[in-house]
Amino acid sequence: MSKIFYNIFTWLYPFFASLIAPFNAKAKKWLSGRKDIFETIEHALDKDSRPVIWMHCASLGEFEQGRPLLEELRANYPSYAIVLTFFSPSGYEVQKGYKGADYIFYLPMDNETNARRFLDLVNPALVIFIKYEFWYYYLTEIKKRNIPCLLVSAIFRRNQPFFKWYGGFHQEMLACFTYCFVQNEESLQLLNGIGYTATYLAGDTRFDRVIQIAERFEPIESIAAFCGDAKVIVAGSTWTEDDKELDHFANTRPDVRFIIAPHNIGEDRLKECLQLYKSAVLYSEWIKSANTSPSSFNTLIIDNIGMLSRLYHYATIAFIGGGFGAEGIHNALEAAVYSKAVVFGPVYDKYAEAIELVEKGGAFPVNDALELEKKLSELLNNAAAYNNACHVAGAYVAAKTGATKKIIQFIHANRLLTN
Repeated sequence: MSKIFYNIFTWLYPFFASLIAPFNAKAKKWLSGRKDIFETIEHALDKDSRPVIWMHCASLGEFEQGRPLLEELRANYPSYAIVLTFFSPSGYEVQKGYKGADYIFYLPMDNETNARRFLDLVNPALVIFIKYEFWYYYLTEIKKRNIPCLLVSAIFRRNQPFFKWYGGFHQEMLACFTYCFVQNEESLQLLNGIGYTATYLAGDTRFDRVIQIAERFEPIESIAAFCGDAKVIVAGSTWTEDDKELDHFANTRPDVRFIIAPHNIGEDRLKECLQLYKSAVLYSEWIKSANTSPSSFNTLIIDNIGMLSRLYHYATIAFIGGGFGAEGIHNALEAAVYSKAVVFGPVYDKYAEAIELVEKGGAFPVNDALELEKKLSELLNNAAAYNNACHVAGAYVAAKTGATKKIIQFIHANRLLTN
């Protein structure tokens, strides 16, 4: 993507958001959240004289990835104010009340004027982007101002523009990062191969985050009551394609309990789930109805945001959604950390942890409903295979922790911040 095409994209994105906003709640929030954004930022920061650490995340998943580092920065550098920004409403709307940051904003759309104005107001001492955020004008303005800028938990693949003959524009953005902390050896070698050597193999901070979640686990009494002593399949972040592959198994196995947590909990999507799963109720309706026995149905549709990471604790087997769609699976680590056998659809090649879990025997990809039912039945009925998969999954996560500590040590050793 050249600079010309990039400018066209950043101009058209808000335009199309405004066109669909009357019919799309997410687009409406994307626009309304940025209304008078600079006045909001200026008013919030006006009387705060503390130096600032700015962390930017695209959405909720990247926030969860960056959260362990953010919390360690808070603990190690308490004299700094922390500004957290999001691009997507799915991150901002869920975490706008998060107490670990001092200020939480939408990131104004990237252009030369907005980047200068934002940096004038925030004036960060350190900038941290999580995983895969490349905003040309923000990055080049940060570099002009000689502000240390870190890319954390980054992962690169050979087919990305950075490594193509036409990748100069992307390489220019990459060069704006002072240091890049990557997840794996392949990413390190790819970056070194194009002459970018300020690269460090730290691992993925998501492992630290899921360990945090598991260690802070709080029981959900209603879910425990639903599960009882039955075997349980928790299907997390499912899309329509996932549910269409899973519904037959759920509808023909009344002895197994199913917990379905759709990625989208809009009204139409919830109705679709209720139609696909014949013996299902919405979680919100069930907890209001104290007289409804869990034995009268076998499927619970979760119609809220925020429970999924705890739901996997109750799983016998975790089914990770997204693998039957173009974008690929969601976070398999949230389940693996509880030592659960993991199953997902065929699209998982962008996710190093999924590939490694499959290679080690802790996760199992399936291509269609028949393979899915066969694998679920095998894991439910073969105790030795099931126990091995669970052990492998838990041990894999435990062995991969420590990225947050490495990055904090690097920041301290290179005096990127002062106590």
